[in-house]
Amino acid sequence: MKAVILAAGVGKRLWTMTQHRPKCLIEFGGRSLLLRYLDALAGLGIRRATVVVGYKQEMIRAAAGSTCCGVAVTYLVNEQYHRGSISSLWLARTELDDDALIMDADVLFHREILRRLVHSPWPNALLMDETVKQQGEECMVVVRGGRVIALTKKMPSQYDVAGEGVGFLKVRHGDTQHLVNSLKGYVDRGLWDMEYEDGLLEFFQDVRVGHEKIGGLPWIEIDFPEDVARAEREILPKLE
Repeated sequence: MKAVILAAGVGKRLWTMTQHRPKCLIEFGGRSLLLRYLDALAGLGIRRATVVVGYKQEMIRAAAGSTCCGVAVTYLVNEQYHRGSISSLWLARTELDDDALIMDADVLFHREILRRLVHSPWPNALLMDETVKQQGEECMVVVRGGRVIALTKKMPSQYDVAGEGVGFLKVRHGDTQHLVNSLKGYVDRGLWDMEYEDGLLEFFQDVRVGHEKIGGLPWIEIDFPEDVARAEREILPKLE
C-alpha cells in the first residue's frame, strides 16, 4: 500500500498563514501536518508516499526530502494548482500502481483514525464521523443500502446514514481504473475547477465502497483561522 497526498493548493481561506507557507506545513505542537502524516503512515507500515505539490512546492520538498520518517517520498507537480482538486488527483492517476490511500493534506488527526481505514475489512473505504451533521460546507459521506453512494457537500434526498468525511479514501489497486474512469468523464468536459470528491459519483456506482465510523476520535480539517485555533485548543491536547 502507498499514500497519495494532495498538497498542491494555495489555501486561500487561510491566507494569513498560507501566504508564507503551504497549508500542509502549518505546525501544531512543533510538527507540521505533513510530517505528522508521514510518521503516522510509517507507523502502519506504509513506506511509500507521493505528494502532489504546486504552491510553494520548494518548501514542501525541503521539509520532507526524498525520505522522511522512514517513508520514501516522491513528488508530482500540478502546475494548475489554482484549479480544483480534481486536477491533482487526475495528475496522480499514474501513481495508483498499488492499493492506495488518497489523502487531503490539511487534516490534524488521531493515529487511530488512519489505522481504522488501513485495517478496514472493506478493500475500498472512506472514514465517516457520524457525530457530525451538515451545517455548512462539510463534505459528507452518504450511505444507502450498506454502501457509499456519494462524498459530497450536496446531500441527496434519500439515504440511510451520513457523516462528515475525514478526507481519506482507501482504494484497492484492482479498482483504481474505475476511479480513473469516473474522473475522466469530468476531465473530458474541462471541469477543472471542481473538487475531486464530486468526480467520484460513477466510482461509487461501479465499486462497492464501505465506511468506517470514527465518531469520538479527535480530528479537524484545517480550512479557516478558527480551525487552527480550535485545533490547538481542543484537538492537539488529545493527540499528545
